[in-house]
Amino acid sequence: MCKPANGSGSGSELPVAPLPVSGDEKAKDVVVDAGLKSLDHYRRALPKWRYSLRQCLLPLVRWETPYLAAFQNAVRTPALDSYFAITANLGTHTFFMIGLPILFWCGFRGFGKGLVHILAEGVFFTGFLKDMCSLPRPLSPPLQRITMSGSAALEYGFPSTHSANAVSVAVYAILMLRSDHNIYSPTTTIALEALAYFYALSIVIGRLYCGMHGFIDVIIGSIMGTAISLVEFYYAPAVEEWMYSSNYAAPLIVALIILVLVRVHPEPADDCPCFDDSVAFAGVMIGLECGMWRFARYSPYATIYNGSDATFSLAAMGWPLSIGRVVFGVLMIFAWREAMKPALLKFLPHLYRLLERVGMSLPRRFFVPASEYKDVPLHVRDDNLIPNVSDFPKVMRSIRGPGRGRSVSIGPQSAADAYETLAYRERRRRESLEGDNGGVKSKGSLTSLRESAAKQSGVHVFEDGGKSSGVQQQNGRVAEFEKMMGTGTVVVANEEEMVLGVEDELGEKEVFSRLVKPRVRYDVEVVTKLVVYTGIAWLAVDLILVTFEMIGLGAGHLVAAAP
Repeated sequence: MCKPANGSGSGSELPVAPLPVSGDEKAKDVVVDAGLKSLDHYRRALPKWRYSLRQCLLPLVRWETPYLAAFQNAVRTPALDSYFAITANLGTHTFFMIGLPILFWCGFRGFGKGLVHILAEGVFFTGFLKDMCSLPRPLSPPLQRITMSGSAALEYGFPSTHSANAVSVAVYAILMLRSDHNIYSPTTTIALEALAYFYALSIVIGRLYCGMHGFIDVIIGSIMGTAISLVEFYYAPAVEEWMYSSNYAAPLIVALIILVLVRVHPEPADDCPCFDDSVAFAGVMIGLECGMWRFARYSPYATIYNGSDATFSLAAMGWPLSIGRVVFGVLMIFAWREAMKPALLKFLPHLYRLLERVGMSLPRRFFVPASEYKDVPLHVRDDNLIPNVSDFPKVMRSIRGPGRGRSVSIGPQSAADAYETLAYRERRRRESLEGDNGGVKSKGSLTSLRESAAKQSGVHVFEDGGKSSGVQQQNGRVAEFEKMMGTGTVVVANEEEMVLGVEDELGEKEVFSRLVKPRVRYDVEVVTKLVVYTGIAWLAVDLILVTFEMIGLGAGHLVAAAP
């Protein structure tokens, strides 16, 4: 049976610098000061069954932390810091959201649809588990966290979405390469398979190296990614055949199922942005299915792109026309987003206030209801998938800067990090008072207690009497890292100077006062994301292709040239 750990805690990724808090002053006032919450936060915030599940899993996160720190300390170099920080972007939502539409415009429609499915499902279901379990990332210190993403600090750790994304893409690509539809030579196939394996391993190992995830996080994330790809490869064709042969009820049913999943998404114990990403990809799935269904059934250009008789050829089209399609398509997507998002943020608050008056509001924790604010800032940084146009200069400066956008951070930087740090510190102090004969020890440590137990029984006693393999003499470095757990204050270092965050321990309120404050989130953002990302996907798979044909960037001439 699982024996729950005492104490409370949670975790999140950490950013390079504090994120700006957007919104008017009235909205800011409704954010609860996390420094006033007690260490019983998770017992109160979660349903009993979720709290019990979290307490069962929490000892695993704590157990693996010093081993992760030892691994990081043993292999870390400046070159690997840069490599893993940069390549982590290849597993992000932004990378795939910008790259996937290009597959639809360049003739890889079936492969692109499969990738959208597996990535959307990976992001949604890993986010579902993250918010349900509310488990922390491994503690910092002893880990040093290397990242190029500021928003990552506010997310939970279990399971790893990066690992799920990378493994699902690699598995799906390998399955496609080994299928009867593979058009590449044996040599090219072997090279592409090797590239897929290398890509997945690089992302998964990088999450451990960068201190962002533990072994359990990446293992479960990888298993989820593999399962999602297997289901997509073997069962999606049958579902697609049903969709394309059905009337409008088919996409409507799919859209309703997705909306129900969004509605039942668990509410987190802390202000975590996982739900935002899940909503965005839910919108992508709705737009993809509706758009592809309409295009397949009613578009006169469907025979160019769909099915085994498709006549589209990237080589026949030529590079200049292909590049023109990509540039125009990307501009259309950004134009849609820049126009629709402000319009919805202006209109929806009025509608939400009317719904509140008749008792039809659907409140969600950490989202400010429309009755408590006047306006939503139009340039709020609410998007982890596709950046605002106004953000591109900042992104480019970050990439070109001395640190290449990379930051090394030590110490808790989110409420979830702080709760785990304080909980582990409290455990250490409580156990330091336990004497061998009921006496009181002065300022002992959890490590010293474990060493004493190991000498007496030959085993290593862990977390409320649970047993695990002992920390032997040769693992003294691991024991040193364990002593650092729960000692951190908020310390941020750059790549030239790394400062270990084990200064004098601060009190609870002081720890929380130094955290990255999550931005204010508004209730209308959920529907805004759904509409905007539904439109982006629909544009990419349907309306943009039609527009190509109308403005001279289409592939209609390939039909006439086909034998």
